[in-house]
Amino acid sequence: MRLDHCTWLEVEDYLSRNSGIILPVGSTEQHGPMGLIGTDALCAQAVAEAAAGLCGALVAPVLGYAPAPFNTSFPGTISVTEDLFEALAGQIVDGLIDQGFRHVFALNGHGANLAPLNRLGEERSELRVRSWWDFADVNALRRELYGHWEGMHATPSEVAITQAVHRVVPAGLAEQPPAQLTADYIAAHSGDRHGPPDQHRAQFPDGRVGSHSALATPEDGRRLLDAAAQGAAADFRAFTAQ
Repeated sequence: MRLDHCTWLEVEDYLSRNSGIILPVGSTEQHGPMGLIGTDALCAQAVAEAAAGLCGALVAPVLGYAPAPFNTSFPGTISVTEDLFEALAGQIVDGLIDQGFRHVFALNGHGANLAPLNRLGEERSELRVRSWWDFADVNALRRELYGHWEGMHATPSEVAITQAVHRVVPAGLAEQPPAQLTADYIAAHSGDRHGPPDQHRAQFPDGRVGSHSALATPEDGRRLLDAAAQGAAADFRAFTAQ
């Protein structure tokens, strides 16, 4: 159940039985020709709600504004500074802790969020940070379905989840595969360490970064969503049992 869909009496009753809450965290940025602007937030929220259904958790409202400066040359991207994101996320987590949630499970969908979220986690034992793709079964499925075409941004796995939960956008420009990334490029740019926005768009003009989004299908999305929800639910149970 979502926190914002509850009454305070329902939350009080929940806290008498359970000390955990899932906080989905994403971004608002371009995701290629067929990826929705809210993909990272939509995936995090979908996995969080599916996991919550498996383990009886509450889900906080999604935090959907994040650092994405490299994508601001693409229409629709809204980026905030890393410092502002870290401060806001920290206040949200602290607010949840103050309300009695002793286990805040941040379920992330955006690479650039990881460094600030992990810094918050180092300061707060009540916070655990996971990305929806962290779980072994999810990664195995991504490799099975897409191999090297998973790429780094506007990935077919995240597009597939939004297709399963929201809508399918025609491939259009994404029909053709993008340039394949080298292992050195992936290592150097993990965590969304990309260049200035104009340079980034010039290098990746349709917004995809080595990801063949057109390989995505709603059927894949349902499989990925189920695997991610199962992994997140198990990790949430282990975390709240501590």
